[in-house]
Amino acid sequence: MADKTNPDAVPPGTTGAGENVCRRCAGKGTLDGEACPDCKGTGKVTTPVAGG
Repeated sequence: MADKTNPDAVPPGTTGAGENVCRRCAGKGTLDGEACPDCKGTGKVTTPVAGG
């Protein structure tokens, strides 16, 4: 499996961002028995919220 990072992820506390289910691990927190590298095993990521 190719190493892909979540292109939508932003640092926690970013203005206009919210918590979302990690797309890489589908919210499970693990991939192949290891902690998901995108969400660090939490199953959640912080992403920008659309709107204007």
